[in-house]
Amino acid sequence: MLLIGGVILTIGDIVMKKWVSTGRYLLYFIGLAIYLLGLNFLAQSFRFKNIAVASVIFVIFNVVTLSLVSWLWFKESLSPIQIIGIAAGFVSIILLELA
Repeated sequence: MLLIGGVILTIGDIVMKKWVSTGRYLLYFIGLAIYLLGLNFLAQSFRFKNIAVASVIFVIFNVVTLSLVSWLWFKESLSPIQIIGIAAGFVSIILLELA
């Protein structure tokens, strides 16, 4: 559930980036609606997971998918430190799930 929500939030981020580059306010409102949909998955996950753990996992999934989209679609590069940070995010998910 958190993975799906994180991916949906990433789609909202992409729409918002498009809004910034075009200035079309319709994209802004579409992006907000997508954000709300993604956050609904986070809220639903609170039924099954600790709020702090669920929020961290959700944000890390969003950051990882955003990094991939940023690199593949927008041709933005990541520094070695940023790559290490994403890897640390994966490690934190594993540690949070093991607890």
